[in-house]
Amino acid sequence: MHPLERLLASQIPSNVKIGRERAPSLDLGVAPPMRLTTRVRRFLRDHGRKLWWMHSAYALAIGAGVVFFAHKGFSHARWLAVTLGLAWLLVVLLYRLFGSGGELRAFEATDPRTRVRFYVMTYALKNLYQGMLFFLLPFYWKSTTFDARNGWFVLLLGACAIVSTLDIVFDRVLMRWRWLASLFHGLALFACLNLVIPALLPDTRTLWTLLAAAGIAVISFWTLHVTRRTFTKRIYVPLFILSLGAGVGIAYEARAAIPPVPMYVSSAAVGPKQLPDGRLAMEVTKLNPSVIQELIAVTDVVVPGGKGDRLHHVWRHRGVEVHRSTEETSRVAGPKGVVRLRSSLTEGDLPKDLVGHWTVDVETEDGQLVGRAEFDVVE
Repeated sequence: MHPLERLLASQIPSNVKIGRERAPSLDLGVAPPMRLTTRVRRFLRDHGRKLWWMHSAYALAIGAGVVFFAHKGFSHARWLAVTLGLAWLLVVLLYRLFGSGGELRAFEATDPRTRVRFYVMTYALKNLYQGMLFFLLPFYWKSTTFDARNGWFVLLLGACAIVSTLDIVFDRVLMRWRWLASLFHGLALFACLNLVIPALLPDTRTLWTLLAAAGIAVISFWTLHVTRRTFTKRIYVPLFILSLGAGVGIAYEARAAIPPVPMYVSSAAVGPKQLPDGRLAMEVTKLNPSVIQELIAVTDVVVPGGKGDRLHHVWRHRGVEVHRSTEETSRVAGPKGVVRLRSSLTEGDLPKDLVGHWTVDVETEDGQLVGRAEFDVVE
């Protein structure tokens, strides 16, 4: 018996009996050092969730860097074509390997290798989505008129970009359900193609870009859910055609609610007088009806994807259209890469009651809002 055990035993009253097999013993030897892998596993178990949120903050910072990179110019949009292809293939591969019905089998798989493969693929997919979505935001931001119908789209796109940086939400919610991941992928694909197509095919009309993007997004949705063998059943062929037509039709009807990227208005102003060189003598936001004999609007539209659309100036007073001028009658000389439109309302075109809110919208011939100038006439 160890001397220290003998000393402790002497302090126990004699009437207390301790069975030999249950008698406590002291192990005064040095505990073996904990293995490194055990320490890592314990650390990840205790702090894993915190690490994921730290990575999400890091991904958000990287996304902000991508936004600044996008400001370098529209020419960089061409690399999105490669990113789109990789994201499409990766999503299809992810669901072919792990998909089962509407839910991913690998999300709660007991096999560690399967879970590791799943998280490696979702990690790669997150990085692709982050690069795409954050790159798109500046272009959609510039093309959006926030007090108009197309203001919602850039907000939705921004929400998707933030979700792509939240690892826990992306892995445990978005990628767990096939239908939810399909909607997310389809939206990202649609938004990217609206920018990629003009970059690859300059001078493409915005409406054709919009319809092509919608059609490709529908095809992508089908690739996530069906295989080639599925089309041997006759019912799926008309379903595919109907869904393709529905997707293109919805995009056409919703065109006014989608910003016409990559076009945007760099400057827009209204004034009562004009200089001899065609510029406005003053730019006003408020004026009194007594000084109004003529109202002149000048807008500069940047067209980095080429000139594919004919543009219009649409004057509205209290939301009611007062005058519309075509590009053929209002276009004047402007800087390179810019379409400058100038239109005016003379005394004969002006309504009797001028007081109220006025807007001069730049619209495509298909009704997409590029930008606007606003002013108020007050007593």
